[in-house]
Amino acid sequence: MEQKHFVFVHGACHGAWSWFKIKPLLEAAGHRVTLLDMAASGIHRKVIQDVHSIVDYSEPLLKAMACLPPNQKVILVGHSLGGFNLAVAMERFPDKIAASVFVAAFVPDTNHKPSYVLDQYNEQTPLEAWLDTQFSPYGTEAEPSTSMFFGPNFVAKKLYQLSPPEDLALGLSLLRPSSLFMQDLSKANNFSKQKYGSVKKVYIVCTEDKGIPEEFQKWMIHNVGIENVMEINGSDHMPMFCKPRQLLHCLLQVAVSCA
Repeated sequence: MEQKHFVFVHGACHGAWSWFKIKPLLEAAGHRVTLLDMAASGIHRKVIQDVHSIVDYSEPLLKAMACLPPNQKVILVGHSLGGFNLAVAMERFPDKIAASVFVAAFVPDTNHKPSYVLDQYNEQTPLEAWLDTQFSPYGTEAEPSTSMFFGPNFVAKKLYQLSPPEDLALGLSLLRPSSLFMQDLSKANNFSKQKYGSVKKVYIVCTEDKGIPEEFQKWMIHNVGIENVMEINGSDHMPMFCKPRQLLHCLLQVAVSCA
């Protein structure tokens, strides 16, 4: 198979470390892999109080995309909140992306404000479903923001409930506060059909996800009109931990389709 370049973006409160099982598997299959920490995530030096917009949060991805050689295309892979990072990159660099893969991820449309999908999610998610997750205001009165830090109970019961206990222990030791950037996304311009809308999208559904339930994943797929859909049966919100081989199989299929 022709070598492809995969660029991975983690979900909220996580970091590049969350792909540690996938990177060697893809490389063993002959592909190039880049793992990125978004701003204030993983080992990135900023803290979330320094990050006020989804563009600020996406800066490491945008820098990596800008540095790609001419005529080189990558396959972007985003997990959970990372779907918004992918959308920002797709809007800026549509010609540098062979496909964007949304892994149990939020995926915005072009007909509504970027915050629309999160508004719909929050309408269907009662506050008590967040369990011990902590939300804290930061920023200024003119530019308010809210940080989010997953609690251990939420992580164990809603995200990692089918993942190996050692991966849960790893996650709990490395999580950092993040944000959904609701205020910023509610003011941002719609993603465009000409740029964001022109990039091939693939969605990987995780059937036992309690963080972003299967029903909501499928609603987003229908809302955006994504035709390339795969499923990982029996996976919680963290398929990179719960079902790494099945996730690898899906990504290799994407690589073939981009040949």
